[in-house]
Amino acid sequence: MNLNFPAFSTFTHDGLNLAFFDEGDPAGIPALLIHGFASTASVNWVNPGWLKTLGDAGYRVIALDNRGHGASGKPHHSEAYRPWIMAGDVVALLDHLDIPQANVMGYSMGARISAFMALRHPDRVRSLVFGGLGIGMTDGVGDWDPIADALLAQSLGEVTHPRGQMFRAFAEQTKSDRVALAACIRGSRDLISRKDIATITAPTLIGVGTRDDIAGSPQELADLMPNAVALDIPNRDHMLAVGDRVFKKAVLEFYERVAG
Repeated sequence: MNLNFPAFSTFTHDGLNLAFFDEGDPAGIPALLIHGFASTASVNWVNPGWLKTLGDAGYRVIALDNRGHGASGKPHHSEAYRPWIMAGDVVALLDHLDIPQANVMGYSMGARISAFMALRHPDRVRSLVFGGLGIGMTDGVGDWDPIADALLAQSLGEVTHPRGQMFRAFAEQTKSDRVALAACIRGSRDLISRKDIATITAPTLIGVGTRDDIAGSPQELADLMPNAVALDIPNRDHMLAVGDRVFKKAVLEFYERVAG
């Protein structure tokens, strides 16, 4: 077991090889982590200390590279990235590991995938943490087509859209397949209706940075759900909230409550 440099394995689902790690206490309650757009399991969960935080607390920590990301297969057509299809990858990983139910935590796009998982496979979800996505889950998070255009531009220097510049630079930093990411951002933006989000009964924590200009209000989303609480992550934007100590402390306390 290495909580700093986990060993990755692969399994096959829907014709794709999908990479994942499975670390921590094998007898611990499973915590399944789903990363955000243009990230990876390592960038989202290992580097900011989540694997160590949850592993040290006794959890079995599992995370996958979403399709189109990291070491997983990378389709180049947008229909492969509908959020319920990506949620199916997560359920297939639980099946592969013979895990009936897990605490599921997703960040940004990963939060959307987690919500679709909870809607379609509620019996597999012990609890939910939505990071980096509040009422944008139901109301949208703006026009993301410029991000796809930025990813497909000949060079970063050609990109003028500020958010496009941010994600293009991030994609280059992580040496990502930019064509796959462009397909992903076009295919994974389905919203969940307010009526449907209200049917998710799993205990839910919604954490959003107070400087996040993408996610939307966590409290507005929590108000729609029967068993959800909101967390303001102080002075953090969309990129920096993920590793914040306030967020980690809140998640550990939340997990203790739902275990009871």
